[in-house]
Amino acid sequence: MNRNYSLLLLGQSFANIGDVLYMVSIISTIFVLTGSATAASFVPFTITSSMFVSSLLTPLLIGKVNLKWLMAGSQIGKTILLVTLGFILISITISNYYLIFLIIGLIAIFDGCASPIMQTLIPHYVKTEYLVRVNGMAETVIQMIKAVMWFLGSLFLVILSSHQLIWLVGGFFIFSSILLCFLENVSHQTTESKGKLEQIKKGWKTLSNTPVLRKIALMNFFETISGTVWIAAILYVFVSDALQVDKKWWGFINGAFFLGLILGSIYCFRYTSFVEKKFGAFIFVGSIGSFLVTLMFSLNSVPIFALLLSLCIGLFGQIKNIPQQTVIQTSVSKEELSTVYTSLGAIGTGTFGVGSLIMGMVADLLGIRMVFVISGLLLAIVCIVVYNNKQLLVSNVIEQ
Repeated sequence: MNRNYSLLLLGQSFANIGDVLYMVSIISTIFVLTGSATAASFVPFTITSSMFVSSLLTPLLIGKVNLKWLMAGSQIGKTILLVTLGFILISITISNYYLIFLIIGLIAIFDGCASPIMQTLIPHYVKTEYLVRVNGMAETVIQMIKAVMWFLGSLFLVILSSHQLIWLVGGFFIFSSILLCFLENVSHQTTESKGKLEQIKKGWKTLSNTPVLRKIALMNFFETISGTVWIAAILYVFVSDALQVDKKWWGFINGAFFLGLILGSIYCFRYTSFVEKKFGAFIFVGSIGSFLVTLMFSLNSVPIFALLLSLCIGLFGQIKNIPQQTVIQTSVSKEELSTVYTSLGAIGTGTFGVGSLIMGMVADLLGIRMVFVISGLLLAIVCIVVYNNKQLLVSNVIEQ
């Protein structure tokens, strides 16, 4: 295994473990302080909004700061802010708990920088012919961490207080920062931009001028709106009203979804050579599978069947996303990748924030099942886009 890729994956794994535990701790702290589920729900909203801002501003740093140090520096920044948060929690009260939102917003800004940089570094450290394999491995590790840590996070809260859990997360963040500092510098040459606005616009221009990326951005837009139905507030209502079972089934359905993601990642990792030969076909199968299963989920009233459908949604989604990730990584030069990912990140986070609010209102007006029907129809649009551009997706990878 490539040393730099191993360091990158291990460092990001420690960061992801910390991210989940830190999220569990913060949501618990705010709920205990306020007794308000609404206040707790503002945690993901704050994070999404901050990551959107980060996606817009990160291009200003690209070209001025080496990508390796931009990645490591973002994690070091998160670590410093987390330690600050640990001290704040010692004396936090209902009168000043808004400070928590300030700190988690700043942490999310660093996170919004780190995510696209990681995806950009992978092609620098890994040969093109191994991208599907390493993308599959990375997704397998990341989704397994999320699946396991969301489960363990609640158990940690039984043993540790929220404040103590933050210090544990600090330890994971420190390990992550150290590992990322040992990455090799990468050659990342960029052309001089005329000004800050031009730097920010660079990724958007690349998206606009590259046909396959333009289609992927359109697909991401519809997929992101569709995916907002899986946020806790909407899924809780579906479990209660549509399935008419205890709220614990929300956890079961989430667990099945993560299991599907893991199985999809393992498949792409195990059958790399087969996936590489049929990129367009895999992306289309993943799209149409997600569309059909989401519609079935919206009409289903049997809890056990809901678990199976949730697993299939994760499976089809990952079968599509891993080849699609490789298409992005091989569509433009390595120097342009970082700004492309920040632009795609801005589309994703911005759309998700607005889409979440819209889907919440639609659920109140039309009912919870109709929200999932709309989600499925949005995925049908994605299927049409993929079908009409299958040849473009395949030829793009072959030409690299």
